[in-house]
Amino acid sequence: MATINFNTIRRFGIGLCVLLFQIGLLFGQQPINIQPQTAEHIFNKAEVYLLEDSTNTKSFAAISASSQAQDFKPNQNFYPKNFNRSSTYWFRIKIKLDENIKGKQIIEFFDQTADLVEAYIPDGKGGFEHYKSGASLDFNQRLFKHKNFEFAIPALEKGTYEAYFKVRSRQMVNVILVYRSIERFVQYALAEYFTFGLFYGMILLFGFHNLLMYFAVRGRQYLYYVLYVFCFGLYEMSSDGIAFQYLWPANPWINQYAIAFFVCCVSVFALLFTKSLLHVKQREPKLNHILNIVIVLRILFFIYCLCFKQTWFIFKFIEVIPLSIAFFTGIWLWKKKYRPARYFVLGYSFLFLSFIVKVIYVLGYARFLQNYIGHYSITFGVFIEMIFLSFAIGDRVRLLKNKKELAQKRVIEQMRINEKLQESYNLELKQEVENRTVEIVQKSKRLAEKSEIIASQNQELKDMNRLLTEQSEEINRMNQLLTNDNKSLQTNIERITDDRVLSKEMDFEEFQSKYSDKETCYKFLSELKWDDTYHCIKCGHDNYCAGKTPYSRRCTKCTYEESVLNKTIFENVRIPINKAFYLVYLVHFYQGDISSYKLSQKLGIRQSTCWNYASRIKSLLTSNKKGKKSAWTKLVLNTLD
Repeated sequence: MATINFNTIRRFGIGLCVLLFQIGLLFGQQPINIQPQTAEHIFNKAEVYLLEDSTNTKSFAAISASSQAQDFKPNQNFYPKNFNRSSTYWFRIKIKLDENIKGKQIIEFFDQTADLVEAYIPDGKGGFEHYKSGASLDFNQRLFKHKNFEFAIPALEKGTYEAYFKVRSRQMVNVILVYRSIERFVQYALAEYFTFGLFYGMILLFGFHNLLMYFAVRGRQYLYYVLYVFCFGLYEMSSDGIAFQYLWPANPWINQYAIAFFVCCVSVFALLFTKSLLHVKQREPKLNHILNIVIVLRILFFIYCLCFKQTWFIFKFIEVIPLSIAFFTGIWLWKKKYRPARYFVLGYSFLFLSFIVKVIYVLGYARFLQNYIGHYSITFGVFIEMIFLSFAIGDRVRLLKNKKELAQKRVIEQMRINEKLQESYNLELKQEVENRTVEIVQKSKRLAEKSEIIASQNQELKDMNRLLTEQSEEINRMNQLLTNDNKSLQTNIERITDDRVLSKEMDFEEFQSKYSDKETCYKFLSELKWDDTYHCIKCGHDNYCAGKTPYSRRCTKCTYEESVLNKTIFENVRIPINKAFYLVYLVHFYQGDISSYKLSQKLGIRQSTCWNYASRIKSLLTSNKKGKKSAWTKLVLNTLD
C-alpha cells in the first residue's frame, strides 16, 4: 500500500489556491445584476475594487483608462477602508442592467465623516456625470439634503456599467456603497430620521428633567449628568452628520473638531458625574485622586492634539480608559455596600457590552447581526446607561430622604425629652429658690429681733461684758452663715438668669458678661459640641488629643484635626465670635422677627453682613424649630450650607 506524502498534498493545495486566484484575476471584476424590482443592494467584499493613489495626482481620465483597469484590486475586507489616510483611494463597482431604468435610482455613500467624496456615474452616452460631496464642503451643495452622500443614477439602457468613487479623508472611513431605488431611499430616510427624533428627544427629556432638578436642589451631580447627556447627544449628532445638517450647515470646518471635542467632554463629565454621585472624595480619597489625574490628562491630550497632532483625534479607543476607571470606581463602591452604585454599575455594564459588540462588529466577527445593531450598538448602550444612571440618581435621593426623615424624628424626640427635662428642672429650681427666700426672710427677722434686744439692753451690756462677748461670737457665726447663703443665692440667681434668657432680651453688655471673649466662646462650643463624647468624623475613632488651634481636637488614629467651629453654625464665620453668639441669640429671641438694620445697630457691624447671617439662621430656625421655642444654643450644632 502506497504511503501518503502530506508535504506533497500541502504543496498541491497551495498551488491550487494560487491557480484559482490567478483565474479570478484573469476574469476580473464580476458585475452585479440589478433587476427592475431590486430596491436595495449593499456592495461588499470583492464586489468593490480599489486603487490607492499615494501621489494624490491621478485624474479620473487616467484611472478610468483601460491601461489602469488591472491596477484595481479586489477588496479583501467586508467593507473597504482607506488604511493610508495620506493617500487618495479610488473605488470601482460594476453593475449589469437586464432592463432599461428610468433614472429613479441612487448610489448612497454611508460614512458621513469622509472629507471629500467624488462620484463618476455613467450617463448612458459613453460619458460620466461628476458629483462632489463630503464633510469638508458646504452642506447646501449636496444633491439630496440628507446626512449621507447620495448620487443620482440617470436613465440607462440595459447593459454593463462601471461607476467610480474618489475618496480622500483624514479619518479612516468605511466605504459602504449602496444601490437604492428612490422609493426605498425615501422609506429608509423617513424611518431613520424618525428614530433619530425619538433618540435625541429622549436625550433632551433626560437632560431638561435633571436640569430642573439641579435648579431645585442645587446638586452638582444633576448638572454633571446634564452636561454628560448633552455632550453625548452632540457627539452622536456629529458622528451621524445630523449636527452638520441642522446646526452648522454653512461651516464645514467645525466637522474637523466637533467629534473630538464632544467625545472629550463626554469622558470628562462622566468622571465628574461619577465623583459627585458616588461621593468618591469622602468615601475613597485615593480613587478620587486617580479620577482627578485622568480628567487632567484627558483634557491635556485634547489640547495637545488640537495644537500639534490633529491626526491623533482618530484614536477614540483612549476613551475606554476614563470610562473603565469610572466603571471600576462604581464596582469598588458597590462592593463597599454603597447602594446608589448598583444602578451605576448596571448602566456601565451595558455600556461596556455595547463596546464589545461594536469592536466585534468592526473586526468583522459579528456580521450575522443586523447592520443597524452593529453600527449603533454604542448608541443603544449609552441610552440604556443613561436610564440606569437616572435610576442611580433617584436611588441616592431616596436614601438621602430616608436619612433626613430618620434624623428629623430623632431630633423631634430629643426636643421632647429636653423640653420635659427643662420643665422639671425649672420647677425644682423655682421651689428651691422659694425655700431659700423664706429661710433668708426668717433669718433676717431673727437678726432684727436680736438687734432690737441689743439696742434695748445696751446699758446692761456694760455690766454683762461676758454675755456681750458670747453674743458677739453668736453674731459672727450668724454673719458667716449669711455670707454662705448669699454666695449660694448668687449662684442660683446666675442659673435662673441663664434659663430665663429666652423670656427677656439682654443687651450686648449683659450678654458679654457671660460670653466675654473668644476663649470663653470656644470653651462653651467645645462643651456643647462634644459633651464628653468625641468621635472622629473621618475614621470614627474616639480617642483624641489637643489640636493646634484653641479647643480643637486631633484624632490619635488618623491625625485628622477637627476645629471647634466645624459642623456648627459658626463655621466659616467672619465676624467676632462673641458678636456671632449674640446675633444668633437675638434672631432666636425674636424668632426671626428682627431686621438686619436693628441687628447692625446692636452689633456695630455692616447691615449686609447682618442680613446674610440672619437670613440663613432664620431658615434653620424655620426648618428645625417646628413652631416650638427652645434654647438658642440648640441652633449652634446646625450648619449653614
